Amino acid sequence: MPSELVRTALYDAHQRWGGNIVDFHGFELPIWYSSMMEEHLNTRENAGLFDVSHMGFFRLSGEGVREWLQSLATQRIEHLTPGRCAYTHFLDDNGVIIDDMIFAVTDRQTIIDTQCGDWQNPSDIAILGVPNATMISVMSEWFNSHLPEDGSITLEDLSNETSILALQGPKSPAIIEAVLGSDNAIKHFSGKAISENQFGITGWIQGTGYTGERGFEIFIPNNQAETLWEALLSGGKSFGISPVGLGARDTLRMEKGFLLSGQDFHWPGLEDDEDSSVESSFLARDSFETNVPFGLHIDHEFIGKSRVQNSIDSGVERWWGVKYLGRGPFPRTGSKVLNKDGEEIGTITSGGPSPSLGKVGIGLGYISGVEPGDEVLIAPNPRKQIPAVVVRPPFV
Repeated sequence: MPSELVRTALYDAHQRWGGNIVDFHGFELPIWYSSMMEEHLNTRENAGLFDVSHMGFFRLSGEGVREWLQSLATQRIEHLTPGRCAYTHFLDDNGVIIDDMIFAVTDRQTIIDTQCGDWQNPSDIAILGVPNATMISVMSEWFNSHLPEDGSITLEDLSNETSILALQGPKSPAIIEAVLGSDNAIKHFSGKAISENQFGITGWIQGTGYTGERGFEIFIPNNQAETLWEALLSGGKSFGISPVGLGARDTLRMEKGFLLSGQDFHWPGLEDDEDSSVESSFLARDSFETNVPFGLHIDHEFIGKSRVQNSIDSGVERWWGVKYLGRGPFPRTGSKVLNKDGEEIGTITSGGPSPSLGKVGIGLGYISGVEPGDEVLIAPNPRKQIPAVVVRPPFV
């Protein structure tokens, strides 16, 4: 592999555990260990452990930081109390999604307790955010360009010094209790500093993830990553835990209808992906078009709101799921969606077999004039048209 690829702090651990390492957007990460199918199903049934250290980690702080971030975000933030997590989009001046992000609101003492970075800001409130891997520098520039001129808000990029482990699946709370103690089995969409534990792990833990299962994302210094990785796999053995690669991470998120940055939406400010079968301009979308049932609160002012409001008022094609009713080649990125008369009404942006549904073909894409339950045709290639039904995700 080219020497310029980035290795996470868990690279050696992935090799020990038999990970099939690939180039993933410039990072050397495992696509699978045993198989994508096995890892997917085991995460749904038991638990899976992911290395997602390619994702970013921001800390925003300062007087009025909640109100400031709310002016940039589609989500209302000022009402969120410390310990709460939420999901939001950030739009550009034209109302197009730049990135989506899970963030957490916390307080000064909690930040000090995490021991993540040298924090000098006197603010009582801080916000921790997780930008997508390819969008770290873009979002850093976007935030910095909108910081108050008086210097009251500070952005710190802790991405390079932080490892992120995601433990996902119905047995993940039991594994956290066994390994890190019951105090760290945080509730869904809540977050806290990691409490004292037998392994001396410090950092931040939150009840979030990208699989739709009960789970946790754990943010720790790079030098603690291998210790925690091995502790979770060892302590979780009796609960059926397995390491999981990025292949199953994609199928898991697709079954739940979660957007993938760069594939299901694409900011025009980025270079076009020449390998994509969908034009980047087609993927320039606002929050209403993505049809995500959370993260958009239209009753506050934010950058890009006018386009979102116009989409709501005028009616636009939206991001829907489709589930095969027949057999045939699976829907893939770029597959066309047709109505019963064979007229093109949409394009698939994510698609493939659903492991949880016995490999039934599922897809996600922007489709005009449909509602859940409508029957459509998917054209995975020019010679095939597979009947499918429109679904409001999740599929499982």
